[in-house]
Amino acid sequence: MKTRYLLVSIFFLATSFYFTLNLWGDSVYKGEPSDHFDGSHFHNLYKEGAETYLSTLGELATDWQGLGPWDEVKNTVYAIPETRVYGDSFKVTFINHSTALIQTSGLNILTDPIWSDYSGPYPLLSPSRYRPPGVAFDDLPPIDVVVVSHSHYDHMDLATLKRLSDRFHPQIFVGLGNASLLEEQGITQVKELDWWSSFHLGQGVDVIGVPAQHWSRRGVVDKDKRLWLGFLFNTAHGKYYFAGDTAMGPHFKMLQERYGSVRVALLPIGAFRPQAIMQRSHLSPDQALEAHDILQSKVSIAIHYGTFRLGLDGQYEAVDRLAALLKQRNSNNNPTDFRVLDFGESIELGGGSVDD
Repeated sequence: MKTRYLLVSIFFLATSFYFTLNLWGDSVYKGEPSDHFDGSHFHNLYKEGAETYLSTLGELATDWQGLGPWDEVKNTVYAIPETRVYGDSFKVTFINHSTALIQTSGLNILTDPIWSDYSGPYPLLSPSRYRPPGVAFDDLPPIDVVVVSHSHYDHMDLATLKRLSDRFHPQIFVGLGNASLLEEQGITQVKELDWWSSFHLGQGVDVIGVPAQHWSRRGVVDKDKRLWLGFLFNTAHGKYYFAGDTAMGPHFKMLQERYGSVRVALLPIGAFRPQAIMQRSHLSPDQALEAHDILQSKVSIAIHYGTFRLGLDGQYEAVDRLAALLKQRNSNNNPTDFRVLDFGESIELGGGSVDD
């Protein structure tokens, strides 16, 4: 028990030190209050009560399941992504963490791109990657659109965004209050979206900012002063959803009721332990499967696993748990199409079918 409390204390102290060191990030959003903005801070649709450090520490000690193993992994080599995908076909390539390449209607879209070796402001204090991206940066096709779900370092990697901006000049979409972080780095063509606001990308495709159950922080003084969100791509041949980083919340049902079922959903499954902490901002594999059902998703694809150690769960723990749940469903005659792609692996949908 003493070891548990010691490790948990180190975890909290390291997290606090990590954010305290980075004093940058005090440029914040100014705008009219709304149902998720009080004029100073953004908040979730489902508001959880604040908990003290000691109560959370007690929950964590009770819920302790050990520290899962992680190892450096080499990637299998897959075919380089094609330049464009046209018509009603939809192709998605899982690259790493929450980074996926979406190709449809002649557009190439990247989600939360990160090619850096660590996710944080300082190499020695930031989570480092355990395996390389599944697609080399130089093997990317021309990128037209980039969506960034929130300001956390493992999702908003400014070094990667700068490289993308310099090479491809894509249109980049972020939540309210986030544009200044990119513009300070000389990154242009940035547009902010609020929840439920949209932008026409051309080629019959609209991008819509949608709610997520999460939070934001880049430094000491900017907690929840920049909006977090997911993205829905509305096309003539279906709707495609990138959840970004999210916990369970009412937004999945709201999304389904407003836009109907989705053809493909990219849903996070990892960094789900310790549950006492992670359930407030991340989906577990069980909850990702629940979200798949609520969204009435034809196909779901797992993201947010296997790249950076961000929780106590092991490198493949989320994947193994999801596989066990799917096996149980299949045995109960309830087949569910929820894919776990290898780094660099793709699937393509066309004509209403799924091809590996």
